Amino acid sequence: MGDIVLSAGIRSNLLSIQNTAKLLDQTQTRLATGLKVNGAIDDPTAFFTAQGLNNRARDLESLLSSMDQAIQTLDAADQGIQSVIKLIENAKATANQALETKVKASAATSTNSTAFVATTAVSTVTGIDAGDIFTIQVGTAAAIAVTVGASTSHVSALVATITGLTGVTASLTSEGKIKIEGDNGEDLTITDTTGSAANTLGVTGTATNGTNRRTFESDFNSLRVQMDQLVGDASYKGVNLLQANNDLTVFFNEGQTSSLTITSRLMDTSSGGLNISEIIAKAWTTDGSINSAIDQLDQAVNTLRQQASTFGGNLSVVETRSDFTENMINTLVGGASNLTVADTNEEGANLLALQTRQSLGTTALSLASQADQNVLQLF
Repeated sequence: MGDIVLSAGIRSNLLSIQNTAKLLDQTQTRLATGLKVNGAIDDPTAFFTAQGLNNRARDLESLLSSMDQAIQTLDAADQGIQSVIKLIENAKATANQALETKVKASAATSTNSTAFVATTAVSTVTGIDAGDIFTIQVGTAAAIAVTVGASTSHVSALVATITGLTGVTASLTSEGKIKIEGDNGEDLTITDTTGSAANTLGVTGTATNGTNRRTFESDFNSLRVQMDQLVGDASYKGVNLLQANNDLTVFFNEGQTSSLTITSRLMDTSSGGLNISEIIAKAWTTDGSINSAIDQLDQAVNTLRQQASTFGGNLSVVETRSDFTENMINTLVGGASNLTVADTNEEGANLLALQTRQSLGTTALSLASQADQNVLQLF
C-alpha cells in the first residue's frame, strides 16, 4: 500500500475509520464478555490486581468449606450429647423405679402340723434324722448344704445354722413353724439330698413369692451399653469429638496463622468419661446403692451439659468466622469486579457513538476522494 499515493485528506479519513473499527471491536468484546479488562494487555495493573483478589477469594472459599464441615462435626457431637442425656434420663427413671420397688424376701414356711419350739430336738420329729442334708439356693447363686445336727440339737440350732448362711434368714413363726427366707427377694429353692428333713418340714420346692430388683439392674446396664454405642456413632467424616484423641483444627486464613482447635473429650460411661458404673448383679438390694447410681447419673448429665456449652462456644466462633470469611470473599470479588467488569450502559453508548462515527467517517472519505475524481472530467 506504500506504493500507492493517497492524498492527505483521504489518508486522514482512512486512519480515522481504522481507529473507529478498532474501537468498535474493543467495545463489542467488552459487551460480549462483560469485562473491560480481558487480559494483561488491556490494563496490566488492573488485570493482575484483580487476579490476586480472585485468587485469594478462591483460597478463602476452600477454607469456608472446611468451616462448614467443622460446623457439621460440632452439630453431630451436640446431637450425640443430647441423645446420651435422654438415655441417662431413662436410666435414672429405671433407678427410681427400682428405688420405689421394695425388696420382699421370698419365703418358705413349714407346713408341718407339728409346732416346733426352740428347745425341741429336731431329730425327735418323725422323718428327720441327725445327719440329714438339704440344700438352699437363692436365685442363681450356688446351692448351700445344710446338715441336721446331732440327735440332741434343738430346733434353735438348725435355725441358727440356716441364718448363718449368706443371703438366707431362718426364724420361728408365732405358731412355732420354721420360716426360711431368701433376703434379696429372688426365688428360694430347697431340696433334700440326704434323707427327707426338708420334705418333712414342708419347705421343699421353690418359693417365688419374693420381690427383687434384678430386672431394673439388667435394664440399667442395657441402657449403659446403648450410651457407649451412641457415643461411638456420633462421628462426622471420621471425626468424633465425643471420643479421646479426636481434636479438630479449623483454619480461618490462607496462611493458616489463624485457627481454632476444638478439643475432643471422652464421653462414654467409663471411669475416664462419664463415670457411670455397671450395676453388679444383686447390687441394688439396698437403697443406698441405687442412690449412688443416681448420683453418678446426675453428675454425668452435668458433665455432658458443660461439654455441650464448650462445643457451643466453639460453634459460635466458627460460625462467626464463617460469616466473616463469606463477607470477605464478597468484598474481594467485588473489588476485582470493579477493576475489570465493564459498564454495559457506557459500552452500549460507546458502540452507538462509534457506529455513528464510522458512518460519518465513510461519508467523509467519500467526500475526500471526490477531489481526485474531478481529474477524470479532464479526459
